[in-house]
Amino acid sequence: MPAYLEQLTIRVAEGLGQLTDAERSLQTRYFLAAQKSDGGFGGREGGSDLYYTGFALRGLAVLGELYGPVAERAAAFLQSKLGGQESIVDFFSLIYGGMLIKSAAGIDVFANSQPGWQDQVATWLETLRRADGGYAKGIEGQASSTYHSFLVVICLQLLDRLPPEPARLLTFLRSQAAEEGGFREIKAGKRAGTNPTAAAIATFKILDALDENTRLDTIDFLLDMQTDEGGLRANTRIPIADLLSTFTGLTTLEDLGGLAEIDLAAAERFVQSLQREEGGFHAAAWDGAHDVEYSFYGLASLSFFARRRMMK
Repeated sequence: MPAYLEQLTIRVAEGLGQLTDAERSLQTRYFLAAQKSDGGFGGREGGSDLYYTGFALRGLAVLGELYGPVAERAAAFLQSKLGGQESIVDFFSLIYGGMLIKSAAGIDVFANSQPGWQDQVATWLETLRRADGGYAKGIEGQASSTYHSFLVVICLQLLDRLPPEPARLLTFLRSQAAEEGGFREIKAGKRAGTNPTAAAIATFKILDALDENTRLDTIDFLLDMQTDEGGLRANTRIPIADLLSTFTGLTTLEDLGGLAEIDLAAAERFVQSLQREEGGFHAAAWDGAHDVEYSFYGLASLSFFARRRMMK
């Protein structure tokens, strides 16, 4: 069975294949224009980094445009980062970006890595494990994180591995469940959020541990996250919807079989309202800028609406 992210990439690409050539070309030009001279991609300020490069490569991959010179230059950038001391977020971006380039363009970013490098990576990831069974953000982090536990699991899955003692991780994730539904990011968190909930559910699915009560409670929680704008908000304390929460919320609802229960027409209006005439997307109504991260979320969100239309 394909890894979770591979399945998600296929789903998104399938939906985006239903867009018009003009719509696809507009977004392709946006991502291509964001590539810097070193082959990487940056955020709203500063030079290239692994985090934003990962989102740009995901955008180009789902558009079917990750090949040729753009892929060669991006591969060179990723190779320049091999052997560095990266955070788990950047480390995931490096591994997944390399996998995307190999799949789409046939370039092996890790071709010159030492034999058994996957085992070394898995060993390093386990140093992030904490006594409660979850994984922390970094070596010095004391608190396990729902999101970073998810990142470790998908990194391992990309390397054809699963976390040791998965039952311990599942115990941690279940301890993150909030009374109102959804999941918290850290134990000290006071309320559940859309994004840690998405991370928890994806991890349950990867580990084949999603139960029916959790499925139903999570659908109800995510439906409550839809605002009058049509998009989804990050948590109950935030009144404004954003593209990250909208994308992760819709993804999770689809995974749970609950996508038909949300107002997709309103969600589509919200996503379209944030699309720029020049390509790319703003993060939310308050956002006057744009970047490849939120532009990926906006682009990928369009796939839900296109795929639902395919089913009618």
